[in-house]
Amino acid sequence: MSTGLDTFDTTVQETNAWLKGVMERLYADDRRMAYLMLRATLHALRDRIGPQSAVHFGAQLPMLLRGLLFEGWHMAGTPTTEHSKQQFLDRVRTQLPATLSGDAERGVRAVFEVIWEKIDAGEVRKLVKVLPADLRGLWPLLATRD
Repeated sequence: MSTGLDTFDTTVQETNAWLKGVMERLYADDRRMAYLMLRATLHALRDRIGPQSAVHFGAQLPMLLRGLLFEGWHMAGTPTTEHSKQQFLDRVRTQLPATLSGDAERGVRAVFEVIWEKIDAGEVRKLVKVLPADLRGLWPLLATRD
């Protein structure tokens, strides 16, 4: 179904490609689950990296995902202080329904792999460098190399 506006049609197609990428990495065909994982991970990442990095990161995303990234954002509360992988995953879990919270790590890794695949590698490396060392371990190995 076309909206009749190329910009909107393109962002819907790009967002669907991101959702498909998350679903493939989770070996699932549940689009809603992929959306919830993507949303929770993007929000936790946005809040952890701080306003300036979040804006730079958002500029790399398709328009629809950029809106999702900044949905409900309260810039004054950022950056958050999660220093460990467990703290970050706990933050993601707070945004997931109980039925998905046990899959938070798999979901975060899937989303980070899709980000690595879809966004310029140099930009992802800059993003990863902002994170504490323990959180970098959630990213694909290539994203953590200088």
